[in-house]
Order: sequence, then C-alpha cells, then structure tokens
Amino acid sequence: MLPIARGIYNGLASITRNSRGALHTASAFRCKAETAAATENEAEAVDGEEEPKSSGPDPKDRTQVIPVETSIRYLKSVAYKETYGDDFVWSQYRRNHKGMYAPRKTRKTCIRQGKISTGNPCPICRDEYLVLDYRNTELLEQFISPHNGEVLSYSKTGLCQKSHLRLRVAVEQARDSGLITYDVPFREYDYNEFYGQQKS
Repeated sequence: MLPIARGIYNGLASITRNSRGALHTASAFRCKAETAAATENEAEAVDGEEEPKSSGPDPKDRTQVIPVETSIRYLKSVAYKETYGDDFVWSQYRRNHKGMYAPRKTRKTCIRQGKISTGNPCPICRDEYLVLDYRNTELLEQFISPHNGEVLSYSKTGLCQKSHLRLRVAVEQARDSGLITYDVPFREYDYNEFYGQQKS
C-alpha cells in the first residue's frame, strides 16, 4: 500500500514541477481579472452611489414588519404546508433547557434589539411570517383549547413570555371584535349511570 501512495505522490509532484509556470501564469491572469472586476464594481458603486451587494439577508433579523395580510396568505400557502403539515405550529417544538426538568416558566423573550438572541426560539419568534394579530384568526385558534375556549399555557405551547402576552391580547381583541366565538359543546348524560334505574 505504501509504494502505491509514494508513486502517486511522486507523480503529482513531478506534474506540479513541470507545469508550475503554466499554473502560475493562469493564476496571475485570474487574479488580474478579479482585481479588474472589483475595481469596476467599486467605480459603479461610487458613480451610482450604491453600496456593494451583501451576501443576503440575515436570517436572525426581525426588524422588518410583516403585514397581517401576508401572514394570512402564508397560512394558506404551500410553503406553510411543507413546513408544518397538518399539525399546529407549536406541536413539533421542543424546548431546550438545562437539567432534567424544564423550568416552570419559559424565557422572557427570544428577540433582543431586533435579532433572535437564542439558538432555539419559540414557535412564533422563529417564523417571521407568523404574525399575532386579532385578524389572523386561523393562527390564533391553534393556541385555543377546543374544550374550554381558553388560551393554552406557555408550558404546553413553548411560547416565550412576550409572545404569550401578545397572543392573549390578540385573542381578547378578536373576541371583542366577534371574530372568535366559543360555544360550550352540548353533552348528553345518561343519568342512569350515576343514579341507577329510576323507579316510576
């Protein structure tokens, strides 16, 4: 095995030695072309007073305000279905915490100074297109219990304290506006199970 590796190494070394001038010339031409292109970009930026293009938007930046209409369209889009499927936005979320037992409260906030400041943000903070607003009833209903109509606890949904407060405010506004209603489901009870057969 060793002689084969040594032969390959010697072959590559000889190719490099023989064509060093050609490689050097090609790399010199490439460097000159890159320098010329960079100079042209700087000249265009100075003439047009535009900044050079960055690599892309920061995925942790949350300073941009997303309209509610965009969020409502997002909940009906293919991208939402591919991401969450038929589940709620919080059902697949798992909190990361130190130790064996989760703390009683979730973190205060996931976003500080317009950027996500944690590695595992809550379900609302991680997706910028999930906007908590009283008009976005399809999203709000995911956080409402179907049994009693109350807002689910943050210990179940994993929302940070700030997002949970915004959720409660949005739900109350939606109820005041009549966009979310809750009717207690009617249940029939068989009283014979509790009191036995009634004698007539």
